[in-house]
Amino acid sequence: MEEKQLLKRRLAELKNEHRQLDDQIAQMTETAPFDQLKVQRLKKRKLALKDQIAKLDSELRPDIIA
Repeated sequence: MEEKQLLKRRLAELKNEHRQLDDQIAQMTETAPFDQLKVQRLKKRKLALKDQIAKLDSELRPDIIA
């Protein structure tokens, strides 16, 4: 049971970081000119977080075969 709680906590942390990156990217791209390389790196990090979130989410929710 404790492992499941740790996974849930980690999932919440990743979702929070993902949301913060989304806000940071939006804020950076509102004003021109902006550092395209930095935005690209942030988007890459955001995508990696999304993959980690999906993996943890699938571990927490077992497949239900109908």
